[in-house]
Amino acid sequence: MAESNITSDFHLEVGDHGHDDHHHHEQGFLQKYIFSQDHKIIAKQFLITGIISAIVGITFSALFRLQLAYPDTAFPFLESLLGKWAPGGIIKPEFYLAMVTMHGTIMVFFVLTAGLSGTFSNFLIPLQIGARDMASGFINMLSYWAFFISAVIMFLSIFIETGPASGGWTIYPPLSALPQAIPGSGLGMTLWLTSMVFFIASGMLGAINYITTILNLRTGGMTMDRMPLTMWAFLLTAILVVLSFPVLLSAALLLFMDRLLGTSFYLSDIFIGGEVLHHAGGSPVLFQHLFWFLGHPEVYIVLLPALGISSEVISVNSRKPIFGYKAMIGSMIGIAVLSFIVWAHHMFVTGMNPFLGTVFMLFTLIIAVPSAIKAFNYITTLWKGNIRFTPAMMFAVGLVSFFITGGITGIFLGNAALDIPLHDTYFVVAHFHLVMGSASAFGLFAGVYHWFPKMFGRMMNPRLGYIHFWFTFVGLYLVFFPQHFQGMGGVSRHYYAFTEFSFMAEFLDLSKFITYAAWFTFVGQFFFLFNFIYSIFRGKVAPANPWKSNTLEWTTPIKPQHGNWPGEIPSVYRWPYDYSKPGLKDDFCPQHIPDEELDYEDGFEPPKPVKPKEPAQTEGSKE
Repeated sequence: MAESNITSDFHLEVGDHGHDDHHHHEQGFLQKYIFSQDHKIIAKQFLITGIISAIVGITFSALFRLQLAYPDTAFPFLESLLGKWAPGGIIKPEFYLAMVTMHGTIMVFFVLTAGLSGTFSNFLIPLQIGARDMASGFINMLSYWAFFISAVIMFLSIFIETGPASGGWTIYPPLSALPQAIPGSGLGMTLWLTSMVFFIASGMLGAINYITTILNLRTGGMTMDRMPLTMWAFLLTAILVVLSFPVLLSAALLLFMDRLLGTSFYLSDIFIGGEVLHHAGGSPVLFQHLFWFLGHPEVYIVLLPALGISSEVISVNSRKPIFGYKAMIGSMIGIAVLSFIVWAHHMFVTGMNPFLGTVFMLFTLIIAVPSAIKAFNYITTLWKGNIRFTPAMMFAVGLVSFFITGGITGIFLGNAALDIPLHDTYFVVAHFHLVMGSASAFGLFAGVYHWFPKMFGRMMNPRLGYIHFWFTFVGLYLVFFPQHFQGMGGVSRHYYAFTEFSFMAEFLDLSKFITYAAWFTFVGQFFFLFNFIYSIFRGKVAPANPWKSNTLEWTTPIKPQHGNWPGEIPSVYRWPYDYSKPGLKDDFCPQHIPDEELDYEDGFEPPKPVKPKEPAQTEGSKE
């Protein structure tokens, strides 16, 4: 009894503060929707900013695909749209490189990272663990505004006279270190680096908040082995951010010093236009080590939240318990750990010591084991399930398909002997767009369709959702699967046109086909955009628990206010995946309902009541 009082007091002191404040004074528009400290509003801010960023990033890809399919053809609308960057309707080579750079940067950092971790970590963590809000609402607000400033700086760099950064999304020196190298190495690159500093600050602030909230603010009974897999995914993602983002910050700061202060961390013996520059002793390979120490965990910073979301959606819509709950947690932990010791498989072509390359190759192939565990567990959960093919479920199953397809080609590229001839070809483009880009994007769409009723209190149109799925699923496979054949044929992924060499020109017709598929996919995204905007205002009003799910977020009001629960926060009595439990009249079993209150079939003897496990806050409050 004393322990439950301690827990209640802890809720009042830590969790209820923001809720009480909400009722003590009416918030103005700016405080409620712009500079909000409510985790749900901040999640929507991340999501909407991510959608706007996606429109820009996907548009760039649609435009540069035209260049690859029709390298010598003029499109007058390009001159109207891009101005001096497409004189006569033909994209200039330097701006083509800038578009590829901005497409990669925007999609990886501003769409997938913000759209998955920024949106769903913010929205779901307090709701699924039973907390009033994040540990610090103010820090949470700062994380979004640092992200917003980062996005504004990045988008402004598109409009400067010399153009945006043009060193590729990996910004390898010397192109990124010498302002005079190419037009995109000037102010555009400086703005790119400045934007990344704010982005890293945003990620760090958010990640520290997520970790603190999950470890310290769980409701009564919500032990670690009763958390949904989404919470485990978000926790591990936040740990990856805290450990890897500072390394990218250090790489960016050293690059700033090379650009502006005349240092030589990444530069040595450089000639430009016959001029000998005063640099010695640096190494561009050092930058690659620093970048990929962040870059490979970044793959899983994007992918792990998508995998967590798909675990929840697949279990709910299969009406079955998730197969291998502890194995799924263990596989995510294994992926997180291994992601830090495989970074140099991106660098086999730098001439590294063959023994060192073998070590990185070994760990790269080992990471296929926990990845395979997740794939097999998804398939086993689906097997003989009473599957409901909601739009969210379609996208979650699509994620599994892309994860397997892209993962298989990762085994090829993890082998140094195969990676060296394939590394600079479209084989790599196909691989990472399937396993990282497409799979993560499908996790994002699955999460939006599944939790849209809780975000906005309305339902999205399922028919438009199905149309969106088939346009996107078929379109992405038509875009990226043929690129494997281009890669095996030796087509370079860095070339502005395929007409320079005869062996590449043979793939020009295939490139045209890929471009048609890319535009097909591009058009399909407008079904989602219309559905999203229209449903916010005119969608069907959502019921309290439309998917008959077990997790705590569906116990809040349809449109929860700041504080989430108007009364006492529910306690938890079981794990979140009791679906189709024998003896129950319903095929779901909410976490917050004690066993003695469940509705069993006549003649079925219910199990004896089990005393709920101690809440997470009890230990923290005792300390």
